[in-house]
Amino acid sequence: MRRAVVIGATGQTGRPAVEALARDGWEVTAASRGGARDESWPGEVRAVRLDREDDTALGALIGDGCDLVVDIVAYGARHARQLTGLADRIGSAVVVSTVSVYEDGGGRGFDTMSEPGGFPQYPVPVREDQPTVPPGDATYSTGKAALERELIAAGDRLPTTLLRAGAIHGPHSPLPRELYFVKRNLDGRRRRVLAHRGESRFHTSAARNIAELIRLAAARPGSRALNACDPRPPTVAEIGAAVDAVMGVETETVLVDGAPPSPSVGRSPWAAELPLVFDMSAAERELGYRPVVSYAGSLPETVDWLVHRLSGQDQDWKEAFPTLARAYPDLFDYAAEDAWFGA
Repeated sequence: MRRAVVIGATGQTGRPAVEALARDGWEVTAASRGGARDESWPGEVRAVRLDREDDTALGALIGDGCDLVVDIVAYGARHARQLTGLADRIGSAVVVSTVSVYEDGGGRGFDTMSEPGGFPQYPVPVREDQPTVPPGDATYSTGKAALERELIAAGDRLPTTLLRAGAIHGPHSPLPRELYFVKRNLDGRRRRVLAHRGESRFHTSAARNIAELIRLAAARPGSRALNACDPRPPTVAEIGAAVDAVMGVETETVLVDGAPPSPSVGRSPWAAELPLVFDMSAAERELGYRPVVSYAGSLPETVDWLVHRLSGQDQDWKEAFPTLARAYPDLFDYAAEDAWFGA
């Protein structure tokens, strides 16, 4: 039986990836910091503890060798070198990267979006041959670019498929963008503001669709970078309407031309001045990729999970989702919204 090791197995993408590989006939070792099991996994999946920073522990986990390593959490040149240092014991690898590695050729990318005139002027949809940011350790984007560069350079020794994910969604997310609408509905807020007339598109990536790409790439090893997104990116207004439909509520959306009126009003986690849409034809051509779920089709389980996470008495959203809170600290500044409406 083919043996696969999944690193970061209990995260948002790791859970469905383990399930997809196991049901496809792989003997899967699911490695995570806590070593927990997920109830969706078949019984034969082996769950183990792993400190991703411990080179010795990673080498011991690979042991005499495995056919596949799936690394959900790899970041930076160091993690790439960990993998390439074990190349003689690994058949192939699939590593999750990000669409934020792209730049527009003029030095603009995800890291410059908040700067005046810094929003990237990407061709739409963005293909995999678009330039990427210089590798480094200054930002998340440059760190992922460094990871990619090291792995691509070692492609003759370790065939690696890099999957560039967009706005990942699904249960168990550390950065659940859907909370922007779910929490407002739970709090009885029936009026909301969306900048850019609610037309922003930040290409979504269902964790289950990424898992399907992992399954397909595992069966067809190669050295390549592929976009890993949903079939059709909804606008932020469409996302809000879809959340309302799942939760059975009616709301009023106030659309604002241009940028958010303030950092606390109209700035959703999808707000983008121009569309961020990525071409999926390479994955379709090279892997035979067909998405297993649409954005709307995956939404009910995401909403149910978010509602459950917030159901504890006096549960503060910033404690439940600290990663989201650091990225968007003013996401639910209702006083600022009410003042803006009043004005």
